[in-house]
Amino acid sequence: MVTRTPPLRAFGAIALALVLSLVGAGCGRNSAGPAEDGRTTLRFAWWGNEKRAEATQQALRAFEAAHPGITVIGESTEFSAYFDKLATGVAAGDAPDVFTLGGAYPAEYAGRGALLDLASVSGSLDLDALDASARQNGQVRGAQYGVSTGANALAIVANPKVFAAAGVELPDDDTWTWDDYAALATAITEKSPKGTYGTATPLTHDSLDAYARQRGESLYTEDGKLGLTEQTVAAFFDYSLRLMKQQAAPPATITVEEEGASTEQTLMGRGQAGMMLAWSNSVSALGTATGTELKLLKLPGETPTPGIWLQSSQYYAISAKTEQADAAAKLINFLVNDERAASVLLTDRGVPANPEIRTAIADQLSPAGKVEVDYIDAIGKIEFAPTFIGPVGSTKVADITSRVSTDVLFERITPAEAAKQWLTESQQAIAG
Repeated sequence: MVTRTPPLRAFGAIALALVLSLVGAGCGRNSAGPAEDGRTTLRFAWWGNEKRAEATQQALRAFEAAHPGITVIGESTEFSAYFDKLATGVAAGDAPDVFTLGGAYPAEYAGRGALLDLASVSGSLDLDALDASARQNGQVRGAQYGVSTGANALAIVANPKVFAAAGVELPDDDTWTWDDYAALATAITEKSPKGTYGTATPLTHDSLDAYARQRGESLYTEDGKLGLTEQTVAAFFDYSLRLMKQQAAPPATITVEEEGASTEQTLMGRGQAGMMLAWSNSVSALGTATGTELKLLKLPGETPTPGIWLQSSQYYAISAKTEQADAAAKLINFLVNDERAASVLLTDRGVPANPEIRTAIADQLSPAGKVEVDYIDAIGKIEFAPTFIGPVGSTKVADITSRVSTDVLFERITPAEAAKQWLTESQQAIAG
């Protein structure tokens, strides 16, 4: 499944705000713990499709074989329901011992006391071998609350077969601009069968930060404020509208449908798009869905100021209320540092942050996996500005972007009006 910076849906936004306020109110600890036979039982929760669930269960069985006194109960949930379920469990004092987070959620949960400071389990969790950027990505106000599952970066996923069928050449991604992207996407739509588009979507919330960084701004500042101007936000919405109006991207009705679609059901997954702005770790699932070897291209507009950055695909975190912190730490350590786990997980949750693990699994990677690793290696050589995890409340901003963007695409408001609305609502979200 495509890994995105997870937006909170309408219920989820309310759920997180309400239920996390209960974390410090004396709720009970979770139910996992020593069984009568002396074994330790852990609960580990994640989101994803069946392929991820199967691979994760294999890794958990390998962990149990290496740690005979520990049993791990895996809890897999579809992406659309995962964060509501997790927030409810946290509020009830029944959070899993270990769970995955993404986007700004580490800051949200850490800021409300729901996560264990991993310094307290450093004897069982060794992060020294991880890339420095990966360790930093899991830190909130200098404390380590999350462990990177692997590196990820925004990319343009390209389908060479769609390009070839339309008679359009792949771009030089070292030099292309956003205008080039629009022109290429328009040409593909015009020269393809009806229902196939040059780009699967207009710009998304995930790309707003990159769009701002290319202009010397950023979505958030180090001190937790909004770091972009009204002019940049208006340009962002205006560009998305332009892509749709010139038919480079699908109409608004299809774009709305695409937001909640699984990897296989996206236009790119169905082979009906030449390009798609997505996270790099989506290339394997999209390639499997299309039956085609896809390419990863750098974002347009990266010259002269790069907007790209390396981001943790997801994070492993430990509940602050777990009664099995040491065992939980051993599980995370196994998932990120042991070849037995890496050999089945491969790049499903991003390119491993441990260089030794990357080397160990190199021969096992599919062509798509190698494309992903090569892309991350290339991005890692770029000198890009630092990036900052969003402050408490920032998980609501993705939902604001989606909602306001929808109004722009349906032409209920202008890009200029959208920028004012987005800034007002986003500021209220992170201030409240």
